[in-house]
Amino acid sequence: MTYIFLIAAFNAFFFSVLLMQKKKQLHDKILILWLAYLGLTVGIYGLFAKILFTDFPILSVSFISLLMLHGPFLYLYVSSLINEGNKFNKKDLFHFVPFILFNVYLLISLLFPGGSSMITLNHTESGHHTPLLFNIFLILTVLSGPVYIFFTIRLFRKLDINIFNNFSSIENIKLNWLRNLVYSFGIIWTALMITTTTHHVFHLFSWSFCTDGMFLCLSVFIILIGFFGLKQQQIFVQDDNQKIEYITDNKAKYAGVSIKETDADRYEQELIEYMTKEKPYLDSGLTLSDLSTKLNIPAYQLSRIINEKLGLNFFDFVNQYRVEEVKAKIADPANDNLSLLGIAFESGFNTKSAFNRVFKKMTEQTPSEYKKQLKR
Repeated sequence: MTYIFLIAAFNAFFFSVLLMQKKKQLHDKILILWLAYLGLTVGIYGLFAKILFTDFPILSVSFISLLMLHGPFLYLYVSSLINEGNKFNKKDLFHFVPFILFNVYLLISLLFPGGSSMITLNHTESGHHTPLLFNIFLILTVLSGPVYIFFTIRLFRKLDINIFNNFSSIENIKLNWLRNLVYSFGIIWTALMITTTTHHVFHLFSWSFCTDGMFLCLSVFIILIGFFGLKQQQIFVQDDNQKIEYITDNKAKYAGVSIKETDADRYEQELIEYMTKEKPYLDSGLTLSDLSTKLNIPAYQLSRIINEKLGLNFFDFVNQYRVEEVKAKIADPANDNLSLLGIAFESGFNTKSAFNRVFKKMTEQTPSEYKKQLKR
């Protein structure tokens, strides 16, 4: 088991070095610090677990308090990917306050030998009760992971809103790898926290069973987050030479923004005419910002027209044109030599999975079923 932990620690530092070679965005910087923390934590456990929890009780508690950092790093990493801009908000430092307070409490307890002697993690080897404040901090440590995983999942919901308001193709920006990792890790981590709590309260299981499980889980997490995180790019990219306006879920409410009915009708007409005549949807990478620039209509106004007057988000609005383009091409005998996938690519879709999913959503038929029905 020790070798697994040391290999994981090495990989954490290795991925950190590779990330430093990139043109770093905020999420890369957070991931570098996150991997360094994980590598240090898992490495220390691999080297000193046998003596840390038996010979150094206060130090071992401080070491376990490091687990309070994992949730905040996860939340900040996902948040940096789905939000606009590339700047760190100083308010985010408050996520690390519980960890700091826990360790301040441990330092103060060292001044009182009687109090520090009651602070221990391995209750199968202890016959006394632990201080209430210490138990509270342990509860916060246990809850930290599940709570931050819950808030991270909520961020994914915000991401979905932002994506569908701004992009017409989502295959490379949905963060499916990160979603799956958070969901699976969340279930396993919560189960491990319950097991550890059971040990602490009811003195069941061995302490090494609990800690080995936690750090084995972290070791696997290091490999996955490092490998996929190394390739992850910023979603809402800002060009230094061009200001790109994205519509987030907060902006989409259009609070305090007014638009005359005559202007709204004119924008709607211009939009429909442009989509019909110029067919910008044939560009698989079309975004709301691109369309806003071409029509010379502010992005928030254009989004409002699509949302409120047409009753669609940007993704569905563009893809309904692509589906109609596919249907027209299928009906044209001149395209009989083209495959359905070839027609899809010519119509603005960029992957087979996206084409099949969107087409069935909008027609309640698969492309093959639609073609067979049409050719009868």
